[in-house]
Amino acid sequence: MRTARIRNIRGDSDCITIGANSIVRGELLTFAHGGRIEVGSWCYIGENSRIWSALRIRLGDRALVAHNVNIFDNLTHPLDAGQRHRQIREIFTKGHPAELDLDERAVEIGEDAWIGAGAFVMRGVTIGSGAIVAAGSVVTRDVPDHAVVAGNPATLVKTIEADPDQAERS
Repeated sequence: MRTARIRNIRGDSDCITIGANSIVRGELLTFAHGGRIEVGSWCYIGENSRIWSALRIRLGDRALVAHNVNIFDNLTHPLDAGQRHRQIREIFTKGHPAELDLDERAVEIGEDAWIGAGAFVMRGVTIGSGAIVAAGSVVTRDVPDHAVVAGNPATLVKTIEADPDQAERS
């Protein structure tokens, strides 16, 4: 089954990198005005998941992104209604604008993190190594290493022990 969709609107062949043994079944998209997506080794990105970058999104090795997850490092549209209309009009008539301010903030997902089905990871968030984001959560703030978060907005549920075999997987 081929469900991956790689949309490099930016056009720079180095702006999307996928590490060895990783599987992408969702969508990776860089905007025309910028963006970089770095997927580590042994990662999984599930069906219907969207990772849209206008600045930088990085997934550490062995990160798991379940299906129907959205990860954005930007607002996707300007907040001002007039600017939003101009952006949409340009997309409809000429393609994605090469100059645009979407208040971009990098997203970092640590090694061995797991993002549950239907979760949203918003711009500027760092999810720590070994952290788990529960299904359906909306992550608006940083998540510490080995934390489990859930809800909208996502809050700390508990912490889990670091896996002693983690060093062997590197």
